[in-house]
Amino acid sequence: MSARLQAVVDQLDLRPHNHVLEIGCGHGVAATMVCERLDGGRLTGIDRSAKMIEAAVRRNTAAVAAGKAEFLVMSLEDLDLGDRRFDVIFAVRVGRFTASPNERVPSWSRGSGPAAGCGHSSTHPRGEG
Repeated sequence: MSARLQAVVDQLDLRPHNHVLEIGCGHGVAATMVCERLDGGRLTGIDRSAKMIEAAVRRNTAAVAAGKAEFLVMSLEDLDLGDRRFDVIFAVRVGRFTASPNERVPSWSRGSGPAAGCGHSSTHPRGEG
């Protein structure tokens, strides 16, 4: 597993009952790490790519079957999860696929409760920023 993703997940300060939103879940590698820490909590992973969502579901079949994880085809721009609230919201390298990554960050807070933590890890494609 990726040391970079492990470091990001370690910094999330997850609790077993947390409800977690991962924006841009890709293959579901970080989702696997998050689900290992949940007991009574739930992860929702979104990605704009149906192919990535299929890969995330395959990687996390047991967590999906247990109701611990769900994966949805949805872009950051179309983020709409209704009245659902999350204790932790995070994204890794999502900014690589938007013209202005910081422009989208404030919209994440709409899905968080008052004590929620939000995190974003991003590296510019050329290693800048």
